[in-house]
Amino acid sequence: MFGKVKDFAVKKLLEKQLKGVPEDQKQMIMGMVEKNPELFGKIAKELQAEMKVNGNNQMSAAMKVLPKYQKEIMECMSPEMKEKLIKQQMGTQGQFNPDGSVRK
Repeated sequence: MFGKVKDFAVKKLLEKQLKGVPEDQKQMIMGMVEKNPELFGKIAKELQAEMKVNGNNQMSAAMKVLPKYQKEIMECMSPEMKEKLIKQQMGTQGQFNPDGSVRK
């Protein structure tokens, strides 16, 4: 009984946290959390502990905690998600010249 209520609450919380995120990325994140909620619960607890103990902000805590779980996170991604992520990363490369100016 509580499983569906908990899933609904997590989904609503995620939607609130991902308010400014593009829709395709939002769907990718929601899909990963739905696929392995235990992993993301563990990550969330570790992020909270990191922020509390070391006084880090959310970004600093994420940069410290997330690399530990990179393999598990990648396993949660579908092949389409992995391909999209690679394309996004490649899209950010090559947009700048060696001197830092933007290519046209």
